[in-house]
Amino acid sequence: MSSSVKLLDPAFQGAGQKPGIEIWRIENFQPVPLPMSNYGEFYMGDSYIVLQTTPGKGGSNLYDIHFWIGKDTSQDEALAAAIKTVELDAVLGGRAVQHRELQGHESDKFLSYFKPCIIPLEGGIASGFKKPEEEEFETRLYVCRGKRVVKLKQVPFARSSLNHDDVFILDTRNKIYQFNGVNSNIQERAKALEVVQFLKEKYHDGTCSVAIVEDGELYTRSNSGEFWVLLGGFAPLNKKATAEDDVIPETTSTKLYSITDGEMKPVEGELSKGLLGNNKCYLLDCGAEVFVWVGRATQVEDRKAASRVAEDFVTGENRAKIARITRVIQGYENNSFKSKFDSWPEGSTAPGGEEIKGKGKGKVAAFLKQQGVGVKGTIKSVQVVEEVPALLEDGGKMEVWYINDGAKLPLPEADFGKFYSGDCYIVLYSYHSGERKEDYFLCCWIGKDSIEEDQKTAYQLATKISNSYKGRPVQGRVFEGKEPPQFITLFQPMVVLKGGLSAGYKKSIADKGLTDETNKADRVALFRISGTSTHNNKVLQVDAVATSLNSAECFLLKSGSSIYLWHGNQRTRKQEQLAAKVAAFLEPGVSLKRAREGKESNAFWLALGGKKSYTSEIESSETIRDPHLFTFSLNKKGLYVEEVYNFSQDDLLTEDILILDTRAEVFVWVGQCVDVKEKENVFKIGQEYIDRASSLYGLSPKVPLYKVTEGNEPCFFTTFFSWDPNRATVHGNSYQKKLALLFGPSQVEEMEAMLPKQEKTTGNQGAPTQRASALAALTSAFNKSPSKSPPPEKSTANQGGPTQRASALAALTNAFKSATRKSSTLERTPSNQSGSTQRAAALAALAASFNPSAETKTSAPKPVRSNPGGSQRAAAIAALSAVLTAEKKKQSPDVSPSISTSSTPAVTSPPTDADSSEVNPSEADDSVGVAKTNKEDLSEANPSGADGSQEVAKTNKED
Repeated sequence: MSSSVKLLDPAFQGAGQKPGIEIWRIENFQPVPLPMSNYGEFYMGDSYIVLQTTPGKGGSNLYDIHFWIGKDTSQDEALAAAIKTVELDAVLGGRAVQHRELQGHESDKFLSYFKPCIIPLEGGIASGFKKPEEEEFETRLYVCRGKRVVKLKQVPFARSSLNHDDVFILDTRNKIYQFNGVNSNIQERAKALEVVQFLKEKYHDGTCSVAIVEDGELYTRSNSGEFWVLLGGFAPLNKKATAEDDVIPETTSTKLYSITDGEMKPVEGELSKGLLGNNKCYLLDCGAEVFVWVGRATQVEDRKAASRVAEDFVTGENRAKIARITRVIQGYENNSFKSKFDSWPEGSTAPGGEEIKGKGKGKVAAFLKQQGVGVKGTIKSVQVVEEVPALLEDGGKMEVWYINDGAKLPLPEADFGKFYSGDCYIVLYSYHSGERKEDYFLCCWIGKDSIEEDQKTAYQLATKISNSYKGRPVQGRVFEGKEPPQFITLFQPMVVLKGGLSAGYKKSIADKGLTDETNKADRVALFRISGTSTHNNKVLQVDAVATSLNSAECFLLKSGSSIYLWHGNQRTRKQEQLAAKVAAFLEPGVSLKRAREGKESNAFWLALGGKKSYTSEIESSETIRDPHLFTFSLNKKGLYVEEVYNFSQDDLLTEDILILDTRAEVFVWVGQCVDVKEKENVFKIGQEYIDRASSLYGLSPKVPLYKVTEGNEPCFFTTFFSWDPNRATVHGNSYQKKLALLFGPSQVEEMEAMLPKQEKTTGNQGAPTQRASALAALTSAFNKSPSKSPPPEKSTANQGGPTQRASALAALTNAFKSATRKSSTLERTPSNQSGSTQRAAALAALAASFNPSAETKTSAPKPVRSNPGGSQRAAAIAALSAVLTAEKKKQSPDVSPSISTSSTPAVTSPPTDADSSEVNPSEADDSVGVAKTNKEDLSEANPSGADGSQEVAKTNKED
């Protein structure tokens, strides 16, 4: 080996040989392999290199290299990570997609490698690491954000870090608490539960307790009380503050720049693949992400200059700390890059890179030689053998209809499997899948020559059938020539005939002056037998001429009363057997005349119009499935999709609609909690996606499209997941489902009525926030009362103060629970007046606890000085009154249960905290008119409640 050739860094030896993830940490500016036990842990003072190897087409591998930069890492270390990333890429053939990942702004793809999240840790190699046995457990508070990929961020261990909008995790030595902000997202709550379980297993050996604390709970509940004690007491929470990590670059229109001699020049025109020259580098600015596209014919110095330009660009745009930089090589562009263009026609590039192997091999070799890197262990391509796809269970019930004159007509059972190209059909197959109840496969088959009116009728009638089964059937749309294995298997055999039975088709043919080719007894017909297995052995009627023959297949020739079985010299035994079966299906009882290739009779050639040359090439029918899952949103420009990387069953959130594209079929999955109106547009959404995918990477416009509803997933959908059927049977929203899976249905069932409900509008978030603030103000007032008041009298008459306060809290808790459980329609009925009575009683008890009755009061003179404690109590009562009165008018069941995996002693009174005296000013303003509010509430209660209202009025007046 030449001395000019650099040796491969020992740390990268064997990298990228197997699918999966590999990680190196930069230590003293060199890559050091990270133990797998530490995957997912990233120290803020360090930089890391992460290699993801994914199998591609034809046995080749695809590579993504991410270099992660901690917020406290040195500039030299970050530079070393970037340089080593280039070296690793060169070793892998110079075709990896390179990603710069910044702490707090990582890409979804990077985060998807580490389920459920990455764990950012203080420190780094420069500051020294402690051995595990030297480390002492540190209580940590995290904020947890994200619906599918979680961004876990450690925040100061203080009450001031909490807010009403996020989910927080408090990890202590013996218990992990999840605090759900009252306005937090249901799906983020569910994802946080996964993180809690992960922390429990990783750092507590699965033995610690877990507790859920809901924003707005009174501290008298044991888990809630413990949580607030750890944070110094229960008090109003601050509004959510925007941190540097929360900043998201503004959405801007995508702009393309060419890079020449280190200078950027705007490229005008609509974004299309044709704008990119293979001898240049380009920068594509997408706001939060900046792409550097490198042409195959560019020089090494040009590529280095392009990377520097990208760094300078994001720095100049004040996005250095928040924008990701991704570098892609021509021919190996990822879908994220392609999706930014209006179109990306197939040609010189492909997702697996096969189309540039021959032309690109020399370019890659020259590139490596210029870099002076010796490449070892080149990966050889291996042939991919398609596995038999998941098929529906046999033995089910079949019903088939064809469309004619705007109606569906039943097809005789003897004709099941015969499809005319000019017609449309509806197929309903009922079957049992394992121990599940009856399942349904409902599909429209669209002939290539069918008229549009029949197609629309088929869709509409199929939807009616689906609705009659309450939307349970898997509903599909299949075009002739693109039948999936699940469809073909139902018909043994499946024969596609020319012509049609529909009156609309026949009229269309007549109007166009065309000949009706519908198969008739006196006509010559030729049928091609293709496929070798039950899932692909379809029979197609072709033109009855000699040029239609193929030496690799079998054919049936029907001429008058005779049927010839012609088999080419390269045919298989299975094809010959299938041909005989088809002959019996088409013409029962007719004897076959065999005609081997090269020994045909004159009558055979005469029926075909004479002997002519024909092909012997074997047509490839291989289908390669490459599944990708997408979320979507609709905007002014149409459908916008985002990929869910490294997806799993957990990503199928019940509130969402998702798209699964396998490249052979497209599924639109619909969650149980999706709005009814959104469900009606499923096929429209699917078609918009197909149209977009067709222009981006050549997806067939006729690809099968399915609607799949949650809980009714067929085997040919679940095969793309590690599927747990038990998960699919759990009911409720995402949070409820995750609670049931982690804590067990029995514990969740006890409090099911109190589980949170996903808010559909932001306007409805005020009630829960108001309740939480009122409770905080109330607790603060209660805590401060003893310290602001003179020492209690020793007489037993005054011992009722603490007891009264405890009773008031208990009554108030019950009132809040009642408010969350009962709807406003129920409360208007005479039989359900207990809700308002209970609230009135709670207010009366509360007023009495603040202002004891004449029998329990002492004769001590009242201080002349101002009483801030009294004002605070008045504000607490005002805020609470407003909430409870609002609850009477409009219920909002947002309080979710507090669940613990172990019993713990109750903490009834957290210690006094300086912050506890703070009261939300907006709540204090509500003190005006409290007497009137209380009187109205108490007038609905019993006489004792009326007395309580006078006490409230008196208390407010004195304060």
